[in-house]
Amino acid sequence: MRPRPPLKGRGILSGTGLIVTGLVATLAAMILPIWSYADRAGTGLAVLDAQSVTTGYGPLLALDRDFITKVRLAGLWELPAGRLAQQKGTTDAVRTAGRHLVEGHTFLDDRVRDVAAELGLQLPDEPTEQQRGWLSELSGAEGTEFDRKFANILRLAHGKVFTVVAEVRAGTRNSLVRKLADDANTTVLDHITVLEATGHVDYEALARDLAAGSTPPLVPSPAPPGPVADPSPAVPANPDPSPTYSLPPAASSPRPRTTQEPQDGSGTS
Repeated sequence: MRPRPPLKGRGILSGTGLIVTGLVATLAAMILPIWSYADRAGTGLAVLDAQSVTTGYGPLLALDRDFITKVRLAGLWELPAGRLAQQKGTTDAVRTAGRHLVEGHTFLDDRVRDVAAELGLQLPDEPTEQQRGWLSELSGAEGTEFDRKFANILRLAHGKVFTVVAEVRAGTRNSLVRKLADDANTTVLDHITVLEATGHVDYEALARDLAAGSTPPLVPSPAPPGPVADPSPAVPANPDPSPTYSLPPAASSPRPRTTQEPQDGSGTS
């Protein structure tokens, strides 16, 4: 028999088929994730709703609850920190900053306890371990070392919470949380201003600490709100029974005196 000639065309066709098959498989791999999620439109909103609790004031998100807890915790350690500054500060600016912390967080603590009671949320009654460590560090410092530590520890803490307040205020759907965020924003900004007015804030170290730090995880989503005991007020500051102060204007913060300014108020020579 005469041998059959090789089918060159068949080999070429087989090679082309492999290439086409590969391209089709690649395209399918790219399109498959889109098809897989085609029926999951609004996934982000679904997660948002799943993490919320219905209240008479609007949905209460996990971030809202975390914010309420943070406001309470801030008062539990910044009230005594402010009192320490009033007692141990070596300058009027440091003592003034301490007074602002005491009065501002007394106001905020009253507000957050009212909000928590309306929403049926449990609040902590003592600072975190880290916050207790800061208080211990301040208690052990004296003189200008205390002034410096007070200004920088408190300024760093306020800078971190300031971003949380802004995020909550921008996204909350709960009217009580929205108003609390307004009050917290005004108070925190005032405290940042008076702390910076002490002249002891190290902005380079502050920027490094803020860049290196990470946002603490949100508190786990609790069960739907229910009746809870009203937490005792944050009383380490022993506020006056009839305070005349609500929220301090930023303009009232002292401006540190520089060496170029005249001491006798007679003006420039």
